[in-house]
Amino acid sequence: MNGLLWSISILCLTTLGIMFILKKFNQPYLIAYILVGIILGPHISGVFTDPEQTETIGEIGILLLMFFLGMEINVPDNRSLLIKPIVAQLIKIILSVGCAFLIGYFTNLSINSILLIAILFIFNSTAVVSEFLNKHQTLKTTFGVMILNILIFQDLLLAPVLTLLKAWNKQDFHISNIIFPLVLCGVIFLILKRIRTFREIRLPKFFASIEKDHDLQVFFGLFICLISGLLAEAAGISSALGSFMAGVVVGRVKTFDWLERSLAPFKVFFVTFFFVSIGLRLDISYLFSNFSIILLGTFFVLISNSIMSAVTFRLLKFGWRESWYGGALLSQTGEFGILALAVAYKSGIIEYSLYKSGLGITCLSLLLSSLWIAILHNVTTRSTLEKNSM
Repeated sequence: MNGLLWSISILCLTTLGIMFILKKFNQPYLIAYILVGIILGPHISGVFTDPEQTETIGEIGILLLMFFLGMEINVPDNRSLLIKPIVAQLIKIILSVGCAFLIGYFTNLSINSILLIAILFIFNSTAVVSEFLNKHQTLKTTFGVMILNILIFQDLLLAPVLTLLKAWNKQDFHISNIIFPLVLCGVIFLILKRIRTFREIRLPKFFASIEKDHDLQVFFGLFICLISGLLAEAAGISSALGSFMAGVVVGRVKTFDWLERSLAPFKVFFVTFFFVSIGLRLDISYLFSNFSIILLGTFFVLISNSIMSAVTFRLLKFGWRESWYGGALLSQTGEFGILALAVAYKSGIIEYSLYKSGLGITCLSLLLSSLWIAILHNVTTRSTLEKNSM
């Protein structure tokens, strides 16, 4: 027990110290969480030695984060804001596969490695992007909704992708493992279309009594969030998506206005653990021995993902400023990329070296993405202002 208390105390103290430094430079706190994971991980101080346990706790944070996003977001009345994200992601998938094959052609990689690189390009970090949009108060803008809908569509793709990775190595597989999640994706799309017409969902008066009892609020809110994620995962789609859909429905219920306020501290705490677990996975000795390759790979991912996403937005008739901003937001590889890497490695699809390199590139891209977004956003804003002043 004392060991656990010491570990959590050191975690809180280290996180606070780095957060104060980042606050001075106006940088997002997500960077602090990943850095804490690296510092307290098995390869430096050894305070935490099991990334899997920390990640399990952190996954609750991702469910809460997606639940909050669902509550905060307004399902767009404009039909194009539901259709365009699907078209955008399909374009990006085509560009990602093309880019991965080019990399494979020049580096003589196997087809397995090429397709996994394509998967890393396809998935971005919902947590990083949504926190950035929230911080800059652009989450509820038309473009912010567009970006978030793209990320939600990526969440929909997770289950089929993981199923295909398992089938690749001839593990237990049935066609229903793909068809059922795809059918559920269609159902979710129809629910989102339908829910646009509801301004408010009314519940029996019994639920209004919860508003006066804070303890009931906390446990009732956690139950809704976690059971939705659990049911979604059992149905073959990502648990994060299930929590998001629950948040969308709950957000339309005026009786539950208190819910966000009651659960906010839990979200911060558990999301911290999730990003700490990402830092814990970063093998510092492997990073330093292959530093040039991993750093080059990280910048290649940030630049190429930014260009592919910017081209995608431009093809959908967005202006260059918005396109480059969207490209910067979707520049990193996300937490689902780490999951895909782990499944591919455990299934014997990729070698240890590619797994470690992919993990290092993903961690560094998450670590640098907020800075990269801020730089590109400032550059595009400055160039637009200069152009308007001429």
